This record gives sequence, structure tokens and C-alpha cells, in this order.
Amino acid sequence: MMKGALEGIRILDLTQMLAGPFGSMLMGDLGAEIIKVEQPAGDETRTTPPYFYGKDSAYFWSINRNKKSVVIDLKNPEGLKVFYELVAQADVVYDNYRPGVTERLKIDYPNLKKHNPKIICCSVSTFGYTGPYRNRPGYDLIVQAISGGMSITGEPEGNPVRAGIPIGDLMGGALAVHAILAAYIAREKTGKGQRIDVSLMDGQLFLLTYIGQYFLHSGNIPGPIGAGHQSLVIYQSLKTKDIRIVAVAHQNHHFERFCQVIGRPEWAKDPRFDSRVGRLENKDTLISMIESVLQTRSGYEWLEKLHEAGVPAAPINTIDRVLSDPQVLAREMIVELEGPTGERVKTIGNPLKMEETPVKQFGRPPRLGENTREVLSTILGYPPQKIDSLAEAGVVIAE
Repeated sequence: MMKGALEGIRILDLTQMLAGPFGSMLMGDLGAEIIKVEQPAGDETRTTPPYFYGKDSAYFWSINRNKKSVVIDLKNPEGLKVFYELVAQADVVYDNYRPGVTERLKIDYPNLKKHNPKIICCSVSTFGYTGPYRNRPGYDLIVQAISGGMSITGEPEGNPVRAGIPIGDLMGGALAVHAILAAYIAREKTGKGQRIDVSLMDGQLFLLTYIGQYFLHSGNIPGPIGAGHQSLVIYQSLKTKDIRIVAVAHQNHHFERFCQVIGRPEWAKDPRFDSRVGRLENKDTLISMIESVLQTRSGYEWLEKLHEAGVPAAPINTIDRVLSDPQVLAREMIVELEGPTGERVKTIGNPLKMEETPVKQFGRPPRLGENTREVLSTILGYPPQKIDSLAEAGVVIAE
């Protein structure tokens, strides 16, 4: 049995921060060989406070498992030569530099395809390689703001709020994985590599889906919608006696069941609420009536009854609750890695469940330069003396 669906694919990963390493970790989990090519200073997230496992941060650990670390000074002509030799033996070069940096370093697609005509180069950047914003720096917060997502996040009449999860970066990494795998499949058919340009802003515009479509149709500018929905009622957060829960009962049959559960079956036949349009038009009145009932009992009591009735509902979990949730544990979404001194370190698992090529192997993130010697000797055939010479000259860092 293969170790993973992507076994045999070699990716040179030049990325750091979040958007890039998240994507390459997904591919590493699936069996691809991820060679993290770091500059001598290392990925800057290795030192991100406040939590650390040994010398490397918890942030770094969260997105860099199943990788090898090779340190090469790409600004050194000898280092560039070593990198070109690795490119000749690789399938993909993956970076998240700002536009123009790969050209300055001479590691852009036109240069790299001279050394490997089948190479696939994927670049993830804030705004992409074209357009008036291409040279602007950016981060997840910038992307969430400029893409419109923040303008509809938060409570009505409140200030715009950044999503708690860095969806700008994460969507960029996920799109990069899709694009790389599509390019790899295309290369298997045509024998040709290609360049991929992934923009974080494009990814966030893509996520606007029906919200953007509503504006294109109506011209109405939406504002923050809280935990509700522009079209559906009930589809939101609701107050109970002790906690907030969410419920989805916008379809007539679910709404009828919901009304039965809370002891108000007559509301399902009320002309104000007996249709999806009516519930939307009278949303404020309906939600106020519902919450006045829900606040008489514990949220978990209501959830038990709603689940029994087949109405979609859930608690708004805090992180501690979700990371110990029986469903999460049953799906093996919490896995363990070996820590710097042999201790067991829990981390988030992989969401892809595949029968023939299951994700079962989870290796710890690499120490800076931990695999330089291994990679240069096994892939490029460098003898120990040559690696030692490169290390002494500061071209590479090798443990």
C-alpha cells in the first residue's frame, strides 16, 4: 500500500508565515515529499510568540509537520546553483514571495524551466502578479478587509470584525493545493509544466458567492449580519438560559418541528411565519418571540430535544470544548507528534479521509537545516566533503 496519495511527488517549499506552509503541509500529509527550503535565518514563524516546543513556536508546529528542512542561501551564487540542481529533481516549486522577488533571486518560472522543463511553479501572493495592487504588501487582515468580508462580519450596527480564523491565508493555501494538483494532472497528460498565480484577494472574492451575487442583482449593499443569514429564518445564533446555540430551521418542515419542540406549534401556522418569505419579512418579531421561550431552559436541554426532533442545531463551542468533542476524537482530528525531547505533542489532524491511501503518518516539523545533509546527499549525490565545504562557506546550514 502507498504511504499516501501523493507519494512520489517532490515539492520545493519556499513559503513561510501561514498561507504557503498550510498548503504544503496538506500535501505532505498526503505523502508528497516536502523539502522546506529556508534562508539561513529560517522561517520567521519559528520565533512567533508566545508558545514554544523547544526552539520552535507552536505557530510553526501547527503548519509544518511532515516536512524536511534544507537551508540554502539563495543570494549566494553557489547556493543558487545547489537550488537549481534540486529543481531539476523536483516536480513543484512553491513560494509566497511578493511579485518581483523570484525574478530578483533568479528563481522565477522562466529561469527554473531552463533547468527542468516540466517544473510546476506556484506563487501565492496577496494580490497576484497582475493588476494595480500587485506590488502592495499584505497579510490576512488586509485581505479580509479589502475583499469585503469584514464589512459583513460582526453584529448589525456594529463595527466590522475580522474572522477569528485567518480565512484569507487559509483559503490561499487551499487554492494553491488545488491548482498544484490540477497542474500535476495536466502535466501527466501533456508533459508540460506551468506557472500558477494564486491571489489571496481572489480567494476571498470567490468566497463571497451568493452575497456578491445578491449585490450584482440588486445593488443593495449588505452590512454586518452577525450569526444570521440574509435569506433564511431560522438560521442563526439564539439565546438560551445559559449558553448561545445555533439552529437551522428555515425549511417549513424543520420550522414546524422547531415550534413543536419549544411548545409553540401554533406559530408554524401563523400567517406571519408559515412561509419562508413571511419569516424573513417578520424576522425580528419571530426571533424575539423564540428567544423569550428559549431563555427559560438550559441550552443543552434544548439541544437534546432539537436533536431528537431532527432539527439541525449545535452549541457555539469554545475551543476547549471542540478539541475534546467526541465527534472530533472519533474522526481522528486530534493527533500526536513526537516533541523535541520525546514528549507527545497534540496537534490538529488532517481532514482528508481516504480508504486506499489513508493519512496515518504524522511527522514532527523539522529543525532548521535538519535535513540539508540528507537531501543533498540522497537527491543530488553530494559527498560529505562537499556538504561540509558548503556549510563552512555559509552557503548551506547542515546539522
